[in-house]
Amino acid sequence: MDIIKKNIDMWLNGSYDDKTKQAILEMKENNPKELEDSFYTSLEFGTGGLRGLMGVGTNRMNVYTVGMATQGLSNYLNEVFAGEEISVAISYDNRNNNMLFANTTANVFAANGIKVYIFDAMRPTPELSFAIRELNCKSGVMITASHNPKEYNGYKAYWNDGAQIVEPHDINIINNVSKITDASQVKWHGNENLIVQIGAEIDEKFINHVLAIRLNKELVDKYGDFGIVYTPIHGTGAVMMPKTLEAYGFPNVAVVEEQAIADGNFPTVIHPNPEDPKALEMAIALAEKNGAEIVLATDPDADRIAIAVRGFDNKFIPINGNQACALLSYYLLKMRQERGLMKGNEYIIKTIVTTELVKDIADKFSVECFDVLTGFKYIAAVIRENEGKKLFIGGGEESYGYMIGEAVRDKDALASAAIICEMHAWAKSQGKTLLDLLIEIYQEFGLYQEGQVAITKKGMDGVEEIRNMMKSFRENPPKQINGMDVITMKDYKSLESKNMLDGTISKIDLPESNVLQFITSDNSIISIRPSGTEPKIKFYFGVREELCCKEKYEATLQLAKAKIDSIKKSMSL
Repeated sequence: MDIIKKNIDMWLNGSYDDKTKQAILEMKENNPKELEDSFYTSLEFGTGGLRGLMGVGTNRMNVYTVGMATQGLSNYLNEVFAGEEISVAISYDNRNNNMLFANTTANVFAANGIKVYIFDAMRPTPELSFAIRELNCKSGVMITASHNPKEYNGYKAYWNDGAQIVEPHDINIINNVSKITDASQVKWHGNENLIVQIGAEIDEKFINHVLAIRLNKELVDKYGDFGIVYTPIHGTGAVMMPKTLEAYGFPNVAVVEEQAIADGNFPTVIHPNPEDPKALEMAIALAEKNGAEIVLATDPDADRIAIAVRGFDNKFIPINGNQACALLSYYLLKMRQERGLMKGNEYIIKTIVTTELVKDIADKFSVECFDVLTGFKYIAAVIRENEGKKLFIGGGEESYGYMIGEAVRDKDALASAAIICEMHAWAKSQGKTLLDLLIEIYQEFGLYQEGQVAITKKGMDGVEEIRNMMKSFRENPPKQINGMDVITMKDYKSLESKNMLDGTISKIDLPESNVLQFITSDNSIISIRPSGTEPKIKFYFGVREELCCKEKYEATLQLAKAKIDSIKKSMSL
């Protein structure tokens, strides 16, 4: 409560505009709980950077928190790159206040003597990552809250390799930001001569990067004229996705017109999240109408992508994030092998909560598979560490994010869409669908099925509830889950893997993270992780069943799903 009072007094008595101060007084009078949540802490960089509800306060996205974050970042850049020419790139998606936040960011950078390249209109996150590398920038900022509801906005900070900021830079930036205690410490008014607009010239180079990852042009030329329906869900993909796919060799793309309109209120969906099947309903309806073979959907900043394909009854079914990651891994390695492109130094990357099927596929092709913490900044860190020594082929995570090649260092829905469509053409050349290909993979490696439960705990009390849940699981781990003995407990906070049968402990060679993982005697995997960007705690489940043949696919799938449901029930979820 002392922190809350201190923060409120600082804003009421500091260099903040009258409208902001009036809003604070109104909350104090009419909504004290909201006032507490707005000021009890300050927004910090998590796995996705700065992200939160828009509004007044230290714990909200507004011009002041954006300006202070940018001042802290500017101070750090000027310290780290002292004596060098410093430039940054800025992009933004369709969210409310995005141009305000983007221009605020640009002005503060410029006021600190930093050259700014800012896109002339909204552009996807992967294009920003590409632009940072292409323009030799030291840093970059993407104004977006990704797939979060309309009330949110965010600030993704990037380093000079085009990846989101990791240790030690993230902590150092936070320390620099924490020194900015009042808006008067921010240099708000920039040198306009240091702000340069970019656009079409970067678009062209970005599309050329996507074309460079194409594995089989002849295949695309012969089978690429199938129908595709695409929805950008009101976001940045509307600018770039159709142009990219057409250049790649897929000209037959129908865009859902109602969802191609940039609108931060997302009027046609409940949530602008391609993981939500409801967000694909309009696209699937259009695909049913025009006979398309595949449906693609991206979130507002076009870093995540969802897929739907025709099933056995010719109706569209979704391919989830784990399945898509496995399919992409298989295709990339299989096609490289067939075309004689394997050199023996290739590797792929997945996160610790992504299907183990990806590792099985990598083992088949004798390719190294890295496990990393959740967040593409950790995937990018492995690429940076191995640059020039090993070749990154692709990687991804269960939450619909994938990355192909090394030119972009964050989730890339555009390059992923191109390879997904190329993979569909490959299946089509054999008289198959992507579902047929997935089932063949399951027959070879086993049917892996994953599930997830996300529990939202909002506000200051919610943070404490999540903390106590993690403490309970850590101090009193379950001995059995779903009637199966827990044989391994992995604690990524202490970086220890404990054999629950004999008590032996081995070290985990990853950065510290507040994640727990339990592995049972039947190789079921249960992971527990508080979100780094949302007020949620997430439970991940992974099971495996043998699949003998295509005819048993549905029955085996239901068996795996039932096992996950039983695990959830045993954990009271």
